[in-house]
Amino acid sequence: MVGRNLAISPYANKHDLHMPSSAELDLRDYNQTVSYFEAKEPDLVIHAAGRVGGIQANIAEPVRFLVENLDMGRNVVLAARKAGVQKLINHGSSCMYPRAGVNPLKEDMILSGELEPTNEGYALAKIMTARVCQYISAEDPSMHYKTLIPCNLYGLYDKFDLKHSHMIPAVIHKLYQAKLNQVDIVDIWGDGTARREFMFAGDAADCIWKAAENIETCPAVMNVGLGHDSSIDEYYKAIAEVVGYRGTFEHDLSKPIGMKQKLVDTTLAKNWGWQSSTSLREGLEQTFKFYCLEIIQ
Repeated sequence: MVGRNLAISPYANKHDLHMPSSAELDLRDYNQTVSYFEAKEPDLVIHAAGRVGGIQANIAEPVRFLVENLDMGRNVVLAARKAGVQKLINHGSSCMYPRAGVNPLKEDMILSGELEPTNEGYALAKIMTARVCQYISAEDPSMHYKTLIPCNLYGLYDKFDLKHSHMIPAVIHKLYQAKLNQVDIVDIWGDGTARREFMFAGDAADCIWKAAENIETCPAVMNVGLGHDSSIDEYYKAIAEVVGYRGTFEHDLSKPIGMKQKLVDTTLAKNWGWQSSTSLREGLEQTFKFYCLEIIQ
């Protein structure tokens, strides 16, 4: 999702992009990754690849989420260094923060407490990759290896499969199907009070391109988010309005909800000169339009 949003951004026109699919380049293979970078000789690497999924997928396959993301992150960063690439942007995740961290979550809180168990493997892999970037830059200041930590993302090119998607695309699919099938009641995992910060992926892409063009001034580790959040119930209501679902909701208290709140502090980003510009309503409308045109046809 992030890679494709980078490619359709107006800023992409300034660059010659190489975006190999996983079939073309297996980033879990270090030698393949080194060979690719040495052949292409990129000026900049943006690492936005990963094994991603929602809470169900993370709980079901923790080994896969840890090992594959760790292998991809380590291989991309170390292969870039071996190939002499001096500029790299690593795509982190807000799940890198402690589960009991005081919100809003500041960049210096990473590794200051226990991680959320439901996505611990993925978080560990992201933390390790970010640390490797910091170590490389510390050893050689000419190597600008930066990590951007986005809040939860949604948008164009998202996954809408209920087993593997994040909350917003999953709810779009669920409520649209409920509307088609005239389902009167839809369940919400947990009590609906957990709070999340969801940002439109196009905004994340804009920030990445700004970092690419100003990498020397970009902080070593920087949150990318809205600076405000909403409850799960509020997201369901907003999505229902966009989708046109008129039924009611009930809470399934037997299901896990993850962290009670996960709001990133955006002070660094604002001081650096960037902030998100897409409203929730606008982002949901664009995402639902994409879903209708690309997924359900």
